[in-house]
Amino acid sequence: MQKVLEGANIKLGSVVSDVMGVSARAILAELLAGESDPQVLANLARGSLREKRAELQQALKGTLKTHHHLMLTEQLGHIDYLDEVIARLSAEIAEQLRPFDGDIERLDAIPGVSRRTAEVLLAEMGTDMGRFPSAEHLSSWAGMCPGNNESAGKRKSGKTRKGSRWLRQALVEAAHGAAHSKGTYLGTQYAHLARRRGRKKAQIAVGHSIVVIVYHMLSRKEPYQDLGPDYLDKRHSERLERSLVGRLQRLGFQVTLTPAPAAA
Repeated sequence: MQKVLEGANIKLGSVVSDVMGVSARAILAELLAGESDPQVLANLARGSLREKRAELQQALKGTLKTHHHLMLTEQLGHIDYLDEVIARLSAEIAEQLRPFDGDIERLDAIPGVSRRTAEVLLAEMGTDMGRFPSAEHLSSWAGMCPGNNESAGKRKSGKTRKGSRWLRQALVEAAHGAAHSKGTYLGTQYAHLARRRGRKKAQIAVGHSIVVIVYHMLSRKEPYQDLGPDYLDKRHSERLERSLVGRLQRLGFQVTLTPAPAAA
């Protein structure tokens, strides 16, 4: 559709971020109805896009010919049809998953896990965690455990196994969302690992953590409880202390640590 518009010298995509958004669809509808005045079309902008009306006027100085009109009409009609199909299927999925709403709501509370991701996790994993001897078995089945390729005491590879394609994809997407969450254990875990091992490995590690969390939540039917952004520091306080002291000493400081008095 972008190509058809540009073929008509209409550069709508250079101004709006989504040519299927509310403002863009209103503009396209008027174009197909026969409106060609750039100012009239630009005034259809909504929200923050209204601040770009001058740019819109420049972008809309094109001419729709008969074949442009035909192609855009067919493409928009096809998109509307697909939206209707998606809506019907989504409604059916929601109906089939209604008995599992409690589990979905619990998983939805995990940072990075949306309701749709929770639906995928349940569809792929099921709700009976008794099928898996441990959280690590589930993680391995999902393809979120690094491999163990060692020879003569040397580790050659840490690549993950393939596992379940759809489950792995959902977990990677969830890990990406969790990595950008603020004030959470998973967000802090990603930041710590990304500095030392790179973003891709950190993302897989967070995905692995999400699998473990899901396993225990479904096994125990318990709500999600975030460990907090300082959990890793508390868990490795001695190592963190040595690291920070070492950094200060390398900067030329003499460091003496005095424990803070206990809070009253």
